[in-house]
Amino acid sequence: MKIHFLIFCLICNFTYSQISGCTDAMAKNFNPNATINDGSCSYSKTKLKPDFSSIISDSIPETSGLIAFDSLLWTHNDDHDTTLYGMDVSGKIRKKITLSNVINQDWEEITQDENYIYIGDFGNNYQGNRTNLHILKTNKSTIYDQNPKCDTITFVYENQTDFSPQASNATNFDCEAFLVYQDSIYLFTKEWKTQQTTIYSLPNSTGNHVAKVKASLNTEGLVSGATFMPSQKTIVLCGYSKNGKPFLYLLYDFKDSDFLSGNKRKINLKIPFHQIEGIATFDGIHYYLTNEHLQLKPILNVPQKLHEINLSPFLNSFLQNQKPQPKTIN
Repeated sequence: MKIHFLIFCLICNFTYSQISGCTDAMAKNFNPNATINDGSCSYSKTKLKPDFSSIISDSIPETSGLIAFDSLLWTHNDDHDTTLYGMDVSGKIRKKITLSNVINQDWEEITQDENYIYIGDFGNNYQGNRTNLHILKTNKSTIYDQNPKCDTITFVYENQTDFSPQASNATNFDCEAFLVYQDSIYLFTKEWKTQQTTIYSLPNSTGNHVAKVKASLNTEGLVSGATFMPSQKTIVLCGYSKNGKPFLYLLYDFKDSDFLSGNKRKINLKIPFHQIEGIATFDGIHYYLTNEHLQLKPILNVPQKLHEINLSPFLNSFLQNQKPQPKTIN
């Protein structure tokens, strides 16, 4: 009986010793006594300038996604062209892969897991009424074959009921960012009306699916890319505001697939009028971004570029506490 009582006391003591709060020492509301991150951290406004920027090939003026795979940064155009371009970190094209027997209606993002590469043909900003949204899935082991096979995952949004044509750039059912985790695919929408992103999930399997709403995040801007380090519990979104101000949105220290349960930090980039479209990393610290060519005659002409950003001041402390150090998938 005494043993049972002691065990009960120990359990109670452990339970009551857990304190929820902000556990990030970089946050304005850091609670040094907190032992459980409740996602409440808030941060001062921050601006960051790339360490490196370089104009990239005219072959990829509409670079619209980015992954770090096989020691190269792979990107693609968002219209017609079905080629994947592998660049080195200086922006020079070193390899090309042409995907046959597929169509590029509006490829807006590329992502990966350990075994597959995924391409999102789900751009929907023109009239917001596409009924053929889909994701191409190809095996990494055969990606360099002459005609790599692509499987197709199609989907609809569970809460889109109106498919009448909308004005251009006026829908909340556009998408340019996604990631794969375990047996699911997660979409991060580009919402032109609300300037938010909604996270939808669907099964990672060939066939027709309904994308289910999971959560929403007020990014105060248009999300255009994502990169994911599962074991590090870190996602970095990229995007830009309607008035041309690019940003990153860091999501980290979350629980499982509840990506908004941890820290959420926005970082503005000091490269105005750069339409950032893709983001990738090899190591979870140094990130690469691409922007597409933006021309508004006669006042603006921003060429397509590759940028390198160092996020160690923001993520080092958190990542050093993650054990073991993981393999990066983005």
